[in-house]
Amino acid sequence: MVNIKLCGLREPFHIKSAWELGVKYIGIVFFENSPRYVTINDARNLLDNAPNGLVKVGLVVNPDDKLVRSISSLNLDMLQLHGSETIERVQEIRKVSELPIIKALGVRVKEDLKYAKKYAEVADQILIDAKPNSNKKSPGGNGLKFDWNLLRGNSWDFPWFLAGGLTEANLLQALKTTNAKQIDLSSGVEDKVGRKDINKIIKFVQKVKEYEEYYSV
Repeated sequence: MVNIKLCGLREPFHIKSAWELGVKYIGIVFFENSPRYVTINDARNLLDNAPNGLVKVGLVVNPDDKLVRSISSLNLDMLQLHGSETIERVQEIRKVSELPIIKALGVRVKEDLKYAKKYAEVADQILIDAKPNSNKKSPGGNGLKFDWNLLRGNSWDFPWFLAGGLTEANLLQALKTTNAKQIDLSSGVEDKVGRKDINKIIKFVQKVKEYEEYYSV
């Protein structure tokens, strides 16, 4: 089974639809430079009315303790750290938030993967994303993908997500190459930057089910 995390949601309809389609995780972005940014007040309404059973994740980038405390007061199940947080800082944020942590790691070359096991010792899950170009304002959600062959045959024993430029068109290749059991998507199901398209979400979920039926073992 492949778990889906749908990130950057800002509309109640999309959250409800995600649940009905079988999406396991939803992500709310609290990074102001992102086109998917949601204020804490708006997020409170979204999260309080989200279907029971969805794993609700708050995405932050190099947050200070004040922001961590504010976000932790919401109806969240996990925090996703998508910045340059050190191992020590991840431990501090876990303590302040009292929430499970997903730590995102940017990857461009094989060498970047050496940090995954180290961060897995202090985070509950790891998210492998494409490392952004230096001119990008956001560390994720840029529609960039990396060489999935870097993950071929990996034997990690901790839970992890595959992210970075996933779309309906390239999903099967990505899953067959990496054998990922969890995937994170955002820009690949948008009709314009920052705005989700329900038809693209439906088609993407259908493609995951196709993989599960014909390719997954």
